[in-house]
Amino acid sequence: MTHPVYARIDGPVILIGFGSIGRGTLPLIERHFDFDREKLTVIEPNPALTEELEARVPNVVAEALTEANYREILGALFEPGTGFVVNLSVDTGSLDLMRFCRENGVLYIDTVVEPWAGYYFGTEDNADRTNYALRQRVRDEKAANPGGTTAVSCCGANPGMVSWFVKEALLKLAEDTGRDAAMPADRAGWARLMMDLGVKGVHIAERDTQVRKEPREPGHFVNTWSVEGFIAEGFQPAELGWGTAEKWMPDNAHGHDFGCRAGIWLEQPGAATRIRTWCPTPGPQFGFLVTHNEAISIADYYTVGAPQKPEFRPTCHYAYHPCDDAVLSLHEMFGSNQIQDVHHILDVDEIEPGGIDELGVLLFGHEKNALWYGSRLSNDEAKALAPDQNATGLQVTSAVLAGMVWALENPQAGIVETDEMDHKRCLEVQLPYLGPVEGHYTDWTPLTDRQTQFPEDLDEANPWAFRNVLERLA
Repeated sequence: MTHPVYARIDGPVILIGFGSIGRGTLPLIERHFDFDREKLTVIEPNPALTEELEARVPNVVAEALTEANYREILGALFEPGTGFVVNLSVDTGSLDLMRFCRENGVLYIDTVVEPWAGYYFGTEDNADRTNYALRQRVRDEKAANPGGTTAVSCCGANPGMVSWFVKEALLKLAEDTGRDAAMPADRAGWARLMMDLGVKGVHIAERDTQVRKEPREPGHFVNTWSVEGFIAEGFQPAELGWGTAEKWMPDNAHGHDFGCRAGIWLEQPGAATRIRTWCPTPGPQFGFLVTHNEAISIADYYTVGAPQKPEFRPTCHYAYHPCDDAVLSLHEMFGSNQIQDVHHILDVDEIEPGGIDELGVLLFGHEKNALWYGSRLSNDEAKALAPDQNATGLQVTSAVLAGMVWALENPQAGIVETDEMDHKRCLEVQLPYLGPVEGHYTDWTPLTDRQTQFPEDLDEANPWAFRNVLERLA
């Protein structure tokens, strides 16, 4: 394969974190950008990685960034007006890093609005632990300081790539239903298109079928991406964008009286909340209602009318079935009320042939019922496409690559989310790394083949209502 060099990065390239995503992103940066390698720095506090890093990159900072030291550490590396900070670490205050980079004219990208260490488990108010609250602080910063140096917020697979898939799915649905499939020119046009197509909501529907060759051991949390990241978001409240088609709300649900008003949260952890969804390979399945930034950003972006009383807004949430070892790890963790001591991310060579990460968007409620559109990348394909990552990782790192390219081509765009970016350009960069990207229609709804031995309080007239999606007792 030939690999295009998309842009020149002048000044330092600073990679924060060398976990599974940092490890996979580094070779893509080296492959697709022209930069001064002597100005490449990786910030990684894990001493187990120091020897490997020192053999791979010219500069290593073996110290964790904290709220007390980030200005000193990054400031010593910055050349104001140049460079790129790629933040792929847990426990790093995304908003503070983003703000500092913009103050210095340094491009910035991350995959999540990450708080400083201790926030997820040390914050007593559950409303403050939501992604809605974390995202709103970034949106407030954008409103207070518009324009300026580009900082791309939440640009991984999801949040990130899935927002580009939503737009592609809308265009496909418009074409397949005989409507005008011309691409809207702005946010209002996209929101109106979704409303006119009759889409009631979006599941970020994912099924990870990657299987480890060796069985999981008790006391080990095994996953195909960051264990710490998954545990943190799994213990956050279940959260979703709340659409105008919903007529019922769970008893333990809460809204917000600030910001875009696009989301609600439940008084229960997301990784212990089951929901019904659909993916092409398994068909109907249970997923977990894990909170993600895109659940709020997509619901917000496609709102028509005033936030407090919109004419239209889609319901949107993650519906995640991780790899089987991760499901077992979750059951053990919640059952014992103990986080496992051993955290293990599956290396590409540990995975049996044939497993895929099927990640897409399920647009539902329209005249063709439901359309799943997304990537069906296998681990075997990932091994051939790029080093140091499995299928799950490559869907994330290739989105980081696409976001970096867009930022370099739009260096004065201010703070942006992936919903606000040119999705065609981003997918043009990312598609070579995604394996088959396909659209699949289905007649399935959450009421299909529903068992009737036990009574359920369902909304028979509205099959896609969240009332029918959420797994609960009558």
